[in-house]
Amino acid sequence: MSHEPEDTPPESPAGHHISIGLAAGEIWEYLKEHGPATQTRLTRELNLPRDLVLQGIGWLAREEKLVFREVRRSRLIELA
Repeated sequence: MSHEPEDTPPESPAGHHISIGLAAGEIWEYLKEHGPATQTRLTRELNLPRDLVLQGIGWLAREEKLVFREVRRSRLIELA
């Protein structure tokens, strides 16, 4: 049976939404400054976990702030 250390509280759902929201903000700022990018490039350049980048992209896409474009064998993500 594993237990979390007492000084490390489990992440709450509200805390998780804050993390996703912050990642979405970083993604938006990156795209604003650098232009279109792939998910791989965003993950590498922002130094965020892949899952968090994908969730941030989903957040922005749901708000219709992103456009996805197929270029050769890549999918570029850019601001709408």
